[in-house]
Amino acid sequence: MVARTMDPPQRLRDDDADAVFRALADGTRRDILRRTLTGPQSISALAGRYEMSFAAVQKHVTVLDRCGLVEKQRFGKEQLVSARVERIAQASGLLAEFERLWRYRVGRIDLLLDGEPSERASEEHPSTHPSTDP
Repeated sequence: MVARTMDPPQRLRDDDADAVFRALADGTRRDILRRTLTGPQSISALAGRYEMSFAAVQKHVTVLDRCGLVEKQRFGKEQLVSARVERIAQASGLLAEFERLWRYRVGRIDLLLDGEPSERASEEHPSTHPSTDP
């Protein structure tokens, strides 16, 4: 048995990040994404969970599909929607990058308040590229 190592997710391009976070700004789309993370869902089954038309749910799924958060597959008359974990990992990586930068700034403030030299703070600056740490 060969162990497969996971490559870090590729960094989201700015226009892709814009589309992903615009899609996630809507509560219905976040709920659809949650539901599709547990397993493939038909658009019909999804539509039955919301007080909106089938066409409205289909439009929400289309937004999620266009930004790469879900993928649709046709099986006969039914379309199944599945979450794309790779794209979610890319969005998570971008947020983790912002968190590292924020923690760095907080660390610098702590050092300044403690009277530590600023050279030490500059040595601790995090990379602005996605980390390969688990």
